[in-house]
Amino acid sequence: MFRRFLAVWCLPLLLAVLPAASSFAVVASLPTAAYDFYLERITRLDQLILALGASLFTMQTFFAWRALTWKKHGFDESPDTWINHLSQAAEWFPLLGLLGTVAGILQTFSSISGPVSPERIIQLYGPAITATGSGIFMALVNILPAWIVMVGRDLILSLAGGVLPKKEDKPS
Repeated sequence: MFRRFLAVWCLPLLLAVLPAASSFAVVASLPTAAYDFYLERITRLDQLILALGASLFTMQTFFAWRALTWKKHGFDESPDTWINHLSQAAEWFPLLGLLGTVAGILQTFSSISGPVSPERIIQLYGPAITATGSGIFMALVNILPAWIVMVGRDLILSLAGGVLPKKEDKPS
């Protein structure tokens, strides 16, 4: 009974929350100076990347939780197609970040006229760096839910002894 409760309720919830916890751990592990630099120079493209990424991540997390839940005769496989499509969409985030990087470099060069100090160039180059970081971070975050579903199903089955025990019928 406890094994069934653990496999049917606790593990799917824990595994579905794991990508969000991992994302917060990555952000928390960033050096404070890098985090502050990023926040001071965030652009509209960064905001777009982060908003799209957070939306996809939220949907994937919900679908991952559903995909890890045990139905009568197996896992709920109905969200698998959506999880795959949404995780494939994560491949676009590094490209959006690269677009922001190129735009930031073009902006830097367009604002330079005459001799400029290296400090000024670095200051102007900030938006290019933030776009790259936003794109890479959202790509990383958005591949986690699909991976969790693949690994989580195997883990749940392994901990359940290969097959989840059926709900015992109570005598009437």
